[in-house]
Amino acid sequence: MQYRTIPKTGDALSVLGFGAMRFPTRLKIIHESQAERLIAQAVDGGVNYIDTAFLYHQGQSEPLLGKLLSRTGLRQKVRLATKLPHWMTRNPKQMADMLDRQLRRLKTDVIDYYLIHNIHGATWEIAKSHGVIEFLDRAKEQGKIRNAGFSFHGEARDFAPIVDDYDWTFCQIQYNFLDTGQQAGTQGLEYAASKDLGVIIMEPLRGGNLAKTPPPAVARIWNSASEKRSPAAWALGWIWNHPQVTCVLSGMNHSDQIQENLALAEKSLPGHFSPEELDRVDRAVAAFNKVMRVGCTGCQYCLPCPAGVDIPRCFDLYNARHAFKDPSARLFYIGLLGGFQTGKTALASACKDCGACVKKCPQSIDIPRELEAVATDMEGWWTRPALDLAGKFMALRRRWGSGKKQ
Repeated sequence: MQYRTIPKTGDALSVLGFGAMRFPTRLKIIHESQAERLIAQAVDGGVNYIDTAFLYHQGQSEPLLGKLLSRTGLRQKVRLATKLPHWMTRNPKQMADMLDRQLRRLKTDVIDYYLIHNIHGATWEIAKSHGVIEFLDRAKEQGKIRNAGFSFHGEARDFAPIVDDYDWTFCQIQYNFLDTGQQAGTQGLEYAASKDLGVIIMEPLRGGNLAKTPPPAVARIWNSASEKRSPAAWALGWIWNHPQVTCVLSGMNHSDQIQENLALAEKSLPGHFSPEELDRVDRAVAAFNKVMRVGCTGCQYCLPCPAGVDIPRCFDLYNARHAFKDPSARLFYIGLLGGFQTGKTALASACKDCGACVKKCPQSIDIPRELEAVATDMEGWWTRPALDLAGKFMALRRRWGSGKKQ
């Protein structure tokens, strides 16, 4: 296993991390014995970073992980990361209560790496107004968390200001060879590293899509290489090629996946891709983009939209549904863009056809027409009732804070 250090602390993290959001399940319940075997296999292979969150597996991930780590004695061998669901709290006391609840669920006295979950520009300002900085400072002083960070799901322009707004130790961003211009992107990766933040990578395989059998045009590009690699090897190796990356999370739910990823992590040093291999990845990206429904590059020149539509994200999830046959794309579309946290929808159907985006698009995409197609395909009669119901539920959760304690 290769290890890379967190610049501000010198802590050595395995380049492969275990993402605890895709455990094997039976009737939607985590399969405990299988999960235990997977964790043991990963840790035995040198993995020392495990990432979870309060809501993963509908709230099952943290309690199960705490049970397994304490029962097997593996807690002392790993750095444990979890996240504050800040939208469920309104003040530092509620945040502290939530942290205490997570400590109990995880059966530990301290969280090694604690993240403010799912931050972008607007939600970071809301979290600050609720006292999140005061909470973080106090939690570190009390020794309940060792390192503070955030996971980012916003626009590129919001990333650097958030990095500069607090003394973070690390951050977590979505990054893969198709998302160099999405969210934080390459620019954000390099900026975070320049500020001595450790960078944890999520969605390196775009929810597993980049490890699947690729579209034929992409398969031809991979198969013509002199050194044969699996699709996952191309995707993960390309990320590890970046020296700014500290750790790459993988939601491994099968022993074969762990075995392959451990082998890849062992030899994936920074700069190990040759110029020819990097060129091959660029050609694969171009081939992927050709089979996408919308030729959006994620440059974000179209933003901000006067109606609040997250245009690049709408197109990204629309493409995921059709180019990758991603069954969760519509769920993520509603969940991420439905306005549950901010109360403002970013769905394609919010488009007012003002045309401002068309003038800015360097790809000359007829964005209003494409958004209309996205709305027709990704939304349905059930969308508005679902959003209204979810909004009422989130309002109740905010009202009652962290809810019933465990």
